[in-house]
Amino acid sequence: MENGSTDKNGRRWLAAYVKMHHEKKVRDRLAAMGIESFLPVQVELRQWSDRKKKVERVLIAMMIFVRVDREEQLRVLQLPAVLRYMVLRGEHAPAEIPEKQMERFRFMLDYSEGTVTFNACDLQPGEQVQVIKGPLKGLTGELITVDGRSSIVIRIDLLGCATVEMQAGMVERIG
Repeated sequence: MENGSTDKNGRRWLAAYVKMHHEKKVRDRLAAMGIESFLPVQVELRQWSDRKKKVERVLIAMMIFVRVDREEQLRVLQLPAVLRYMVLRGEHAPAEIPEKQMERFRFMLDYSEGTVTFNACDLQPGEQVQVIKGPLKGLTGELITVDGRSSIVIRIDLLGCATVEMQAGMVERIG
């Protein structure tokens, strides 16, 4: 396993850019093709004048994560709504997202009761902490404070940070 990001079947996480508002369609097409993907979404309750409805909010516009081997990597690009893979400046091969970071990000989205936000992450590295209470118990990340509110941040190299607000009493310092 190179850098802990490729599994025994040669699959690794890549970030694919998709056409605007096609994220969910691409997720569904990939599932039909038997290709593992992860679209970061959070369910929100939206209020209209005549009704309330639960809707999936896409966290990172125009992007979906795929866990693919070399052959599947090419098949994904054949979908009309998939534009290209994320490639680092000066590189030619798609950038691989470390498995551990994907696991933490997925865990945060699955179990967070609060709203998760995603941004470019110009945050300074904070203290390493572990959540000790609540639905995110066991999650490790960085503790930051913005406008007097504590949040835990999961840094995803190359992309940015996922953040969820958290009471400081729910985390403890690691190390």
